Parts: sequence; structure tokens; C-alpha cells
Amino acid sequence: MRYLRSGPRRLQTQDTGAPRAKTVGLRSGEIADRNIRVILEAIRRHGPLTRMELGRHCGLTGPGITNILRRLAEEKLVTSNRRNGLGGGATATEFALRPEGAFSIGVKLRQRRGEAVLIDLSGQVHDRVYIELDPADKVGLVHAAVRDMVDRHAALPIIGLGIAANDWTQDQSDQIAAMSTIARPYVENECTASLLAERTIGSSGREGGLAMIIIDDDVQAGFLIRGIPYSGVHGRAGSIGEMLTGPDNVQLNTVVGFESLRSRIGDQDFTRLLQGEEFPSSSLSQWIREAAGHLLDPIIAIAGFLAPSVVMIGSDLPQGVIEALIHQLSIERRDTSTRPLLTPWISPMKPASFSGGGVALGAALLPFLNTLLLPPASA
Repeated sequence: MRYLRSGPRRLQTQDTGAPRAKTVGLRSGEIADRNIRVILEAIRRHGPLTRMELGRHCGLTGPGITNILRRLAEEKLVTSNRRNGLGGGATATEFALRPEGAFSIGVKLRQRRGEAVLIDLSGQVHDRVYIELDPADKVGLVHAAVRDMVDRHAALPIIGLGIAANDWTQDQSDQIAAMSTIARPYVENECTASLLAERTIGSSGREGGLAMIIIDDDVQAGFLIRGIPYSGVHGRAGSIGEMLTGPDNVQLNTVVGFESLRSRIGDQDFTRLLQGEEFPSSSLSQWIREAAGHLLDPIIAIAGFLAPSVVMIGSDLPQGVIEALIHQLSIERRDTSTRPLLTPWISPMKPASFSGGGVALGAALLPFLNTLLLPPASA
């Protein structure tokens, strides 16, 4: 398979203290690459589409669309079929995504556990494994898991590797690139990967902002503003786990993070939860009440400053636990005994569309977004 370039390359203005010049325009090859991405994204989101419908979605000319469709067909990324006209009228050729035309691997990494998924171009998961990690040999264990997945699916066109981790370094990327037969990995933090999964293949609408809260060993938040992930200075946006929250003014991580949950319900029940098992537990119910009482403070802050259209909560915890937490949050927001005013203006809250907050899925989308589909800044 031939690959598109990894995105439009722009000249960087030197830091001379002079006013920034206008954005440098795209070269002809870069324009062609972007138009291909526009067509493929339109087919992926709205297909099957005829040439005329593609013209309405993309604003490109008929000959240009035809040339791009021919190239996508050669790359085995789209298929074509005849669409019958209404009432026995004229037929037209419609073009649809060919999901098996490209595959990608995504890896989510925490300190001692990880998850790897293999997805096709539509975002469908074809393989999933969980990884036990040792911080002393994280690169080796990730490489082994990726190598095994590639070997199991040797006949598939796997185009790249994405990694979602908050502590992955450039040196680790260099090491895994030297060891792997797949191209150098694309890396993002966990919340950004989760947001990319929601934006690209999730259920959330593209209008307005989106806030994602990930509950894991620590508590993080990510923001999607006008379709673009917002990271802040040095990627620090969303570090809500360090906030002092609740009437007892304690750090959010110490109440909502997984270590707090583990200490309350015990190692055995905590393992059952991470395996997806749901069961009645008074200790778990108490954790949900305390977690909601402290998590509401950053949610109020997010709603007040950003006013996203929805606040989503993702975690490796079972869906029922997340739904119970959201229900408890709705109770807490109406309780004026601990907060002096009602907060009816808080954005709607709902679970993330995917297990684990979609972090591994978002990581797997990174190679697609850097080679085939429109990146967030362009969509």
C-alpha cells in the first residue's frame, strides 16, 4: 500500500521577535493529499455516496473527485456499487468505505497494565489483548504484545501503531521503532486519545465542546473545542486529579482514583471490577457516593468556564458503575446542604461511548489520522 503524507507540512516562522507572518500556503502535492483525505472522510462519515453527493459534501469538481476515487480504489480503501434510482429511474455509482483496506494497532499504557487493540478503517475492533507491564521493561513488553498481534494477523495491511500514555518518552519511541517492523509510533496522552475516539467514531455530536473525564489510577480531563483537542501549556490542561475538592478539601486523586477504590473494596473485588464483573457491594456504593461528592467540584468548574455540550466519563470500570456514579452526581448537584446553590446549568453527563473511555481505540486511530483521514485541526 502506498501511504499519503503524514499531513500538510508548513514552514515555521523563526522566533525573531517580529510579528508573525500569515500562514504559509499549501503546496500542490499537499493540496492533493488533503483533498484525498476530505473525500475519504466524507465517505466514511456519510457513505455510500455518489459522485454528485460527494461534490455537495466536499465542494470539489467532478474530474477531481473521479481521479481521487480512482486512486482510493487502487489503494483498496473504497468499493463501488450501482445504486438503483427511485421508481425505476436512472442508476448511479455509489462509493463506500472498504474497512478492511487498512488496519492499525493502538496501545493504552498505565504503570502496570496496558491494553492493545487492532481496528480496521471503520473503527471496528478485530483483536484485543491486555498486557501486564513492568516499569523496568515497558518497551520490551509493549513490543512483544504488538509483535504477537502483527504475527496473528500477518495477512492484514497494518499501517501503523499508536500509543496513548501520559508518561511515554521520545527515547521509548526510538527504542520501539528500532525493534518493530511497524513504522515509528504516533503518541498522544490518554485523554486526547479518548477524545479522538469520541470525535471520530463515537456517538457524540461534533457541535459545541466536549469534556471527557477519565477515572483510572488518577483522574484526568480532556477537552474537545470545535473538534480540536485542547492540551494547554505543556499539555497540562485537564490535570484535575490534583485539585482540592469536597467539603473536606482533599485531593481528588485520593478519593476518586483507583487506589482509593481498591483500598475500600479490597484487591479481589477490585480485580473483578476491572474484568467487567458487576456485583452488589456496600463498600462500592459508599465509594460512589464519596467520589461523586468530590468529582462534582471540577465538573462545576468545567461547566462554568467551558460550558461543553456534554461531560463524558470513561473508565475501565463496568458501565453500570459509571452510570451509578453519574446518577449520584445528579443527586449531589441538587443537594444544597453542602453547596449553597443549585447548579441546573451543568452540562449533561453520560458514559463514554467505549469501554476504558476509548483510550486504546483513540490510540489506534492515530496512524489513520496521520496518513489517511482528516486530522482534528482540519475536520
